[in-house]
Parts: sequence; structure tokens; C-alpha cells
Amino acid sequence: MIQPVKEKIILGIDPGTTIMGYGVLRVSGTKPQMIAMGIIDLRKMTDHYLKLRHIYERVQGVIESYLPDELAIEAPFFGKNVQSMLKLGRAQGVAMAAALSRDIPITEYAPLKIKMAITGNGQASKEQVADMLQRMLHFDKADMPTFMDATDALAAAYCHYLQMGRPATEKGYRGWKDFVAKNPGKVRGK
Repeated sequence: MIQPVKEKIILGIDPGTTIMGYGVLRVSGTKPQMIAMGIIDLRKMTDHYLKLRHIYERVQGVIESYLPDELAIEAPFFGKNVQSMLKLGRAQGVAMAAALSRDIPITEYAPLKIKMAITGNGQASKEQVADMLQRMLHFDKADMPTFMDATDALAAAYCHYLQMGRPATEKGYRGWKDFVAKNPGKVRGK
């Protein structure tokens, strides 16, 4: 069960080096509400380093506008092109640095986990995710953005909302000894 909170603002980010999406969710009690979503358009910029600076500045601007309590960010997925993966990781890192500079806690979610949380299907299309968000958050179809990067970012925020007040589904370990102590039946002795 989701624990009620007085009010919390969650910023979701879908990192990108061409289009970066953001979505802002307000949670009052146990009721989520979409308050903003949009994109940071980087298509006209050719210098990768200037893109990174622009991402940092724009994410800080979004943070100043909405004062989020937490950041939920989509983790980059492993692709075939190593250079693209490296650039995407840099963009994600710069967005995270902007949040960290304001002491905003960050939670990273795998794309499959986000899709699963929203649609129940880890292989759902961007359109299916957007449609489900529109229904769950009750915003007008006219407010649906042109770029699905914005709804992907909102999906990260909504996934984070769904995780609020729930114990972590993935066990965290402080090392091998901690793993062995917490899983005695899974490790055989010599």
C-alpha cells in the first residue's frame, strides 16, 4: 500500500542527447497529479559538450520552477553502439549532477521496470505507456506531448510514486559477506 504524504513533488527525467524529456508529478496524500511535462530540445546543437552544459542549465531551471523533492531518472539501457551509450550516460550524469547540486535524492529505474509499473508489460510501446498515463492521471488528450520523451519522463516519476512507502523489491547488499548472511541457503560451503 502506498503511504500517504502531505505533498511531494517528483521530477522524472528521460535522458537523451537529442531530446531529453521531463515530467513533474505532485503527490498529495495518495493522489498523484501531473503538473508539467516537456522536453529539452538539443537537435540544433552540434557540439556534445555544449549540449551537456545546456542540459545542466535547463534541468536546473526545471528544478527552480517546480522545486522537486525527489528525482526519478530512467537508466540508460545497453545498446549496440558504445559511443551512443557513452553520450547518453554523460547526459544522464549531467542531469543527475544538477539534482545533486540541490541535494535532491535520485532513484534510477530500468526502462523495463518503468514500463512494467505503468502498463504491466515490460515490452510496452511508448504510445501504450503514454496512453496509460493519460488515463491514470486524467489529463486531457490535448495535453499529450508531440515527443514521447516527455511521457517517458512522466512515467519514471509515476513509477517512483508507485514505489513510495514500499520496501525495495531488489535486495541491497553491502558486499559478499552481507549477501551470504542474508542468503544462507543459496551459498554452499567448501
